[in-house]
Amino acid sequence: MTRPRLDGYILDELSVGMTAELSRDITEERIQRFAEASDDFNPVHMDEAFASKTAYRGRIAHGLLSASFVSAVVGTLLPGPGAIYLHQTMDFHKPVRIGDVVVGRVTITHIDPESARVTLKTECLVNGEAVLDGEAVIRVPRRRRPSHG
Repeated sequence: MTRPRLDGYILDELSVGMTAELSRDITEERIQRFAEASDDFNPVHMDEAFASKTAYRGRIAHGLLSASFVSAVVGTLLPGPGAIYLHQTMDFHKPVRIGDVVVGRVTITHIDPESARVTLKTECLVNGEAVLDGEAVIRVPRRRRPSHG
C-alpha cells in the first residue's frame, strides 16, 4: 500500500503498481445523505417494504455511492489533490447493503508522460469480493504549485 501524500502526487512521483484504498461503512445515514445529494430516492434504496418485493429481497445502497469511494481515493490519496477525472468505466457485480464495509481501491496500470494522464484500475470490494470494478483516466499535475504564505 502506498503511503499517500497530503499535497497529492505529481506525474514524476507516480509509478505503475502504486495503489491506495479507503474503507467506509454503509449506514442508513450515509444512504439518506447520498439520496439527498443526488436526488435519487429510488425506493429500492429507501423503502424496505418496496425493496423486499424486488429481486434483491431488501434495500440496497446506490451503486454510485460505492463508486464515490473510488472518487474519494482519486481526489484525496492517489493521485490526490490536483488530480482531475477524465473518464471512468464501471461494471456493477453485486448489491451493497446497510452494514457492509466497502473498500474503494485504485491501482495505477499505465502512465502517459506526454499527456500527463494516468490509467487506474478501480474497484470496490465487500468482504474481499468485487461489487464493482472499472478503469479511470486521470490528469495529474506535472509540478506543484508554489505555496503562498
